[in-house]
Amino acid sequence: MKKMYVDKDMLIGDIVNTYPESAEVLMEIGMHCLGCPASQAETLKDACAVHEADVDNVINLLNEKIAENRE
Repeated sequence: MKKMYVDKDMLIGDIVNTYPESAEVLMEIGMHCLGCPASQAETLKDACAVHEADVDNVINLLNEKIAENRE
C-alpha cells in the first residue's frame, strides 16, 4: 500500500512548506499562485475546485512525487 503524504483537507501552504517538491506538481497543473496569502489558507480540495483539477488525481501526483524524494 502506498503511503499517503497529503490528502484533500490539507492546506496548500502546509503541503508546500512540508513537502517543497510538491510545488512543482502544483505549478504543472496550473496552480501558479502558491505564494499568495489566499492559497496558504486554502485546502487542496478547494484549490482543485477553483482550478478545475481532479482532486484525486492531484493527490496521487503529489504523493508519487513526494514518495520519490522520501522513500
